[in-house]
Amino acid sequence: MPLQIRRNCPLFLRENLLTLLTVIGVVSGTLLGWGLRASGHEWSRRDVMYFQYPGELFLRMLKSLIVPLLVSSIVSAIGSLDLSLSGKVGLRAIIYYMTTTVCAVMLGIALVTTIKPGKDPEAYSQPNATKVVTKDTLTSDTLLDLIRNVFPENIAQATIASYRTRLSYDPKDSKMVKGHIETYKIEGDYQSGTNVLGLVCFSIVLGITMGKMGDKSKPLQEFFHTLSEAMMIITGWVIWLSPLGVFFLVTAKIMEIDSFADLVGRLGLYFMTVLLGLFLHGFGTLSVLFMLATKKLPCRYIAKMGQVMATAFGTASSSATMPITIGCCDDMGLDPRITRFVIPIGATINMDGTALYEAVAAIFIAQLRKVEMSFGKIVAVSVTATAASIGAAGIPQAGLVTMVMVLDTVNLPAEDVSIILAVDWLLDRFRTTINVVCDALGAIIVTTLSQGDIEKSRVIHQNDRELAPAHELTELEKGDH
Repeated sequence: MPLQIRRNCPLFLRENLLTLLTVIGVVSGTLLGWGLRASGHEWSRRDVMYFQYPGELFLRMLKSLIVPLLVSSIVSAIGSLDLSLSGKVGLRAIIYYMTTTVCAVMLGIALVTTIKPGKDPEAYSQPNATKVVTKDTLTSDTLLDLIRNVFPENIAQATIASYRTRLSYDPKDSKMVKGHIETYKIEGDYQSGTNVLGLVCFSIVLGITMGKMGDKSKPLQEFFHTLSEAMMIITGWVIWLSPLGVFFLVTAKIMEIDSFADLVGRLGLYFMTVLLGLFLHGFGTLSVLFMLATKKLPCRYIAKMGQVMATAFGTASSSATMPITIGCCDDMGLDPRITRFVIPIGATINMDGTALYEAVAAIFIAQLRKVEMSFGKIVAVSVTATAASIGAAGIPQAGLVTMVMVLDTVNLPAEDVSIILAVDWLLDRFRTTINVVCDALGAIIVTTLSQGDIEKSRVIHQNDRELAPAHELTELEKGDH
């Protein structure tokens, strides 16, 4: 037995070396950050920037892969699937993601109304005026922008910017009332950042179109398939930098924290409520759904996601982690046509951790302000948190922006977001980790549920080959290459 263990250890290390190194990077970065803070030296913002620089380069490399990988993966996946099959896969993925998001919101609301972390308002200081998040749009505008961005007017522009409604006040206009933003002038502009929803929608439509075109689309299908494979190869090179990248990102983040007193003292109960919710959702709700759908325990699969979780925690970006999530699913032996369809959609619309966090934060702030939360208001928070989480791009701290929309639902001022700023950076990392785990488990669930349809499609295709005349068989064989 000891001999067998000795033989298996090198194999285990070879297979999990990158994961172990990334976890070591997270732990080492945390320890170094604490050590540098405890050294007594006052680190300037420039010092922190120098520490963060290698991690920033790693993050830039990952983000540069997002657009080409997302578009090529979805197009090639849908184009290579039978149209009826791709419809079933998409429907299963959306039902799964919506189910998990609703469960996350309900769990968050149940915890925050039970624990009541905001029951002692005197323990919390007033919002810091230097960190106020201003509100220049209505909730209805944000929801309408969400739909507008699904249909971008320029696909090239969608790769670098997304549309946003902005309300501006003109003192010369007598119809405008200062402080009543619903009377302000409605304008629109484009803010920097990829319009992921628009790209996903366009890619799905293009993939469906290629599927209907049949053999005519083969050259384009080959292009997108080759591009997807090329992006995955580049991803394989970049992820070997993740231990160093994560190490410097975590170190710099800990160095720039204003005070740990907020984390363990003032906001401690709120922090623990969100963390408990994320833990119960990630290892409770998702595990139950996984077992019901696959009749298997999720432990073995979650154990293989160490690299994905460590990278998500270090980068705090589900979009940046997407290439690594796809690679992880490939290593598990999942059908690449399913994973390249499901994972990009999940990285865009599945924000369970963000939805749970926003629901908890909104009710927590309402408790601080002694605002009575009726059943109707709780339902409103649930719906808005779900919609806001879909609208939150997979970038660091995007949930903080959509948080304003949720607060508006229960008539709380946008300035109150500053109350939770002190711990948002750390919660952002935990909720991103839950988001990517949910994406990966979703790919496994959808693959399992679609297995019968995949086999049926393969049998039908094989029967068509056997029954086809010689000249048609030649055409079928050409279509396979």
